[in-house]
Formats: sequence, C-alpha cells, structure tokens
Amino acid sequence: MKKILALVLSLAMVVALASCGGGSSKPAASSGAANSAPAASGDKSEAPAASGNSAEEITLWTYPIGNWGKEDVVKELTDAFTAETGIKVSVEYLDYTNGDDKVNSAITAKNAPDVIMEGPERLVANWGANGYMVDLSDLMDDTDKTEIYENVLSACTNSEGAVYEYPLVMTAHCMAVNLTAFKEAGADQYLDLDTHTWTTENFIKAVDALYAKYGDTVAAVYCAGQGGDQGTRALVNNMYGGTFTNADHTAYTWDDPANIKALEQLKSMDGIAFDASLAGGDEIAKFYQGTLKMAFCWNIAQQLNPNAADTGAGKTISGEDIAFMSFPSETGESKLCGGIWGFGVFNNGDDGKIAAAKEFIKYMCDSEHTADAVKAANYFAVRDNAEGTDLSAIWADDEIMNEYQVLMPYLGDYYQVTTGWAGARTAWWNMLQKIGEGADVTEAVQSYMAEANNPTTEG
Repeated sequence: MKKILALVLSLAMVVALASCGGGSSKPAASSGAANSAPAASGDKSEAPAASGNSAEEITLWTYPIGNWGKEDVVKELTDAFTAETGIKVSVEYLDYTNGDDKVNSAITAKNAPDVIMEGPERLVANWGANGYMVDLSDLMDDTDKTEIYENVLSACTNSEGAVYEYPLVMTAHCMAVNLTAFKEAGADQYLDLDTHTWTTENFIKAVDALYAKYGDTVAAVYCAGQGGDQGTRALVNNMYGGTFTNADHTAYTWDDPANIKALEQLKSMDGIAFDASLAGGDEIAKFYQGTLKMAFCWNIAQQLNPNAADTGAGKTISGEDIAFMSFPSETGESKLCGGIWGFGVFNNGDDGKIAAAKEFIKYMCDSEHTADAVKAANYFAVRDNAEGTDLSAIWADDEIMNEYQVLMPYLGDYYQVTTGWAGARTAWWNMLQKIGEGADVTEAVQSYMAEANNPTTEG
C-alpha cells in the first residue's frame, strides 16, 4: 500500500476537517488567560528522572482527534510513556467550540502547553507562522522522510523548511449513501462498490432515480455554518475538476469555470436543496434518520460509530445499510479532502521541556508504540513503518477500517493552510446560501471569492 499511496499522494494531497473548527491566526489578549493554562501538577520532586533531558513533566493539550479526546484512552498511552521514560504527562482536553480561544489565551499569558495535538491549519499556518512553535525537523532523519508520505510531510512543513507538525494519522473525508434506498430506487447500478467511486454522470442519474422514487429532497447542500464545509467543497470541486486554491496556496480560485458549472448543475437538480438551516452535523442526523438518502459530510468516524438508535456501525436509525463513497467526478477518480493530525511543540523557552516534548513525539509517532497511538485515533497511519515496526496492516482485522483504506489514494491537495482560511470558510457557506436564495451563480462566486482573498479576512 505504501507504494500506491506514495505515488498518488505525490501528485496532490491532504488531510479533515475534519477538524471542522476554524481558528484565528493570532492569539488575542484575554482576561481569562490564566484560567486557560494547564493546572499545576503538584510536587515534581516525586517524579522519576527523565531520560536524556532535564524535564520531569510536560503538558499535552489535545483536540478530540478520535479517541485522543478520551481521557481513559490517552491515560493508557501516557502512563506507558511515563513508565518507560520517567516523564510525567499532564493532559488538557480541548474542543472545537472554545479550544482555540483557550490556546490563544495561554500563549498570550506565556503559559502555553508543551505539546499540542492538531493539524497543519493550526500548527503550521497559524501558531507556527506566528512564531510560537518549535521546528521539529531535527526529529526526522532520511529514513523518516522516506517513510512519511511525501505530501503529508509537505503539509506539516512551512515554505522555509521548518516542520511545525510531526504527523501521526490521516483520513479522507468522503460522502455516504443510503444503500438500501438506492437499491429500492434502482440507483445502486450507478455505484462502484468495489472502489467506492462513481462518475458525475452516474451521480446525476442516481439523484434522478431517487427523486423519482421518493419525490422529495434526497440530498442537501448544507450551508448554515462552517461545520462540515469540507464536504460541500469536495462535492463542488470534484464534479467537473475544479480547484479551490492555486497550487502554492496563495489565493482562492472558486471562480474556476468547473466550479461554476458544478454549482449550476446542483442548483438545477430536483432532489437536491441548498439548505441554510443545516450544517454538516445536522445533515448527518437527517441522513441517519433516513430523511436524506445521501450525506456529503462523512468520514470513518461516522461509518464506525453506532447511531443514536444503536442499530450498529454502517446503519441508519431504522437499520438501513450505509455505504461510504468518494465524491463523483467526470472520470470517477476524485480528489478528497482529508485530515492530517499530529503533534507540535510550543517554544516556551525551557530547553528541558522542549527535549522532553520531542521525546514524547518520537515515542508516539516513530517507535514500536506508534501502532497503539494510531489505533487510539481510529484513523490511518501517515507512514507504513516506524523504527522497523510495520504499520501497513494494523487494521487488517477490522473489516470497516480495512475497507475504508481504499479511499486513501484519492486524497487531494491539503489547501487548508491558505492565507485567510478562517475568513474563506465563512465566505464559502455564505456564498452557498446566496446561491440557494436564487443569486446568479457566477456573480455570487466571484463576490465571495474576492472576500476570501481580501487580506482583512485573514485567519
């Protein structure tokens, strides 16, 4: 699989929102800064001596990256690290509602965590670009650089070669279909369930068949907010081969004629609604309920997790089958948005803590323990080997995870590091709302693209 991934990813790549939360580019002063810092951990004299550095304890703040957001799972990993190295790890769990504010307040108060887990849009394009992160390139020898997929490493590296994120896991964001409903409508003939791909022509035929069967909205271009916006971007960009940014991520290119064609096609289709009442999570809920027959906001987390009715993985509330799919394209070969998650180190001026933080990262990302760290995330390793440990088959015994890996070669450009990212996300869903209200597609696209490219929206 490494050879396949390396070949495809070298063309263009990745990794999903899934961190779906946006972030401000610079920390703002806050009266609550002191409360945002990690709590004191007690008498450090009781800690055993750290191996190879002077720090006895480090702080880790983590966004909810799979089970890295669950205390019991993370504690098992950090306890094992402490047992081997003597370095204690104090953990703070963040969310995407106020996590950025907490981090920015801590930075302002000069009390940032030693290690943080998130993706390039924050670690590289935000905190790294603003001078708060440690360059981790010294952790990577030539072997590491060949083992980590090329464009994963590229997304974690700034234009000057500084590595502000040491990557651990990745995934592809995709869409899903109610397979039971598709079969009832005779639309399953338009799906390639071996490769989980389909063409734009077959997507259109499937929507028509579903609408003819059910006579109602079968899919929603949701646009209530930025949540899950990677799905609507991927849908629009893939249908006719459009781009979201230029190749060097310096400007947004939404007015690509292919994007305009896709938006006009979606707007014209019976069975598809531009819905300003739904964000990505709302769309998923309606899909689980069976109201919608397709979901444009999907990834492995949704495929694995039982729904509210506990009917099991890959099932709707009423027990109908769910199949994950790549987004439709003219050729059937899509370029998926993805997520890359790993660790960054804040430059707190303490060389001992920085050294200990680096030791923590190597333990989790490049050692015999990496398989456990990857599995804790319920995502996919960014490398096939870590210090001689084979990672390519760690999901071989998990039917759903193993099947989902078919999407990894379809990962596309990781454009979430483009200047003005937070403002661009807001402009995107506002644009979709206007189109849904009846605005001229070309005019709306050009207007909101100009807003995204305006430096005042930088985020």
